[in-house]
Amino acid sequence: MTVQDLVGVTLAGLVAGMVVLLVFEGVLSLIRVSEFGATSGWIAIVLPVWLFTEEFRAAGRGAFRIVVAALGAGFGVAVGMTLAGLVASIFPALVSGAIGALGLTVVYCLVWFYGLRWLSHRAG
Repeated sequence: MTVQDLVGVTLAGLVAGMVVLLVFEGVLSLIRVSEFGATSGWIAIVLPVWLFTEEFRAAGRGAFRIVVAALGAGFGVAVGMTLAGLVASIFPALVSGAIGALGLTVVYCLVWFYGLRWLSHRAG
């Protein structure tokens, strides 16, 4: 699997999650349960997290996969929260959360792909 494949599959999962979230948000606003855009866009990251979990399991044994997963999660959350915080005053929670989820997804994919290969090569 190439880095383009990994990023493409996770972004497809993120888009699918956003579509489901938008439909859910639309139904809730039509029946007047909540205002459109009030739900956090971070919920859309469910499918990418599922993929990341399966990638972690498929990586085999070794401490390097735990290190890479922790680094990817740390850097991804930092970038995602920064992006979401920067646009939170401009956009509703649905959009700012989706932007944060996008940042987390891309950063995690890059750290996971390149970090796993680099550390597994260094570890033997």
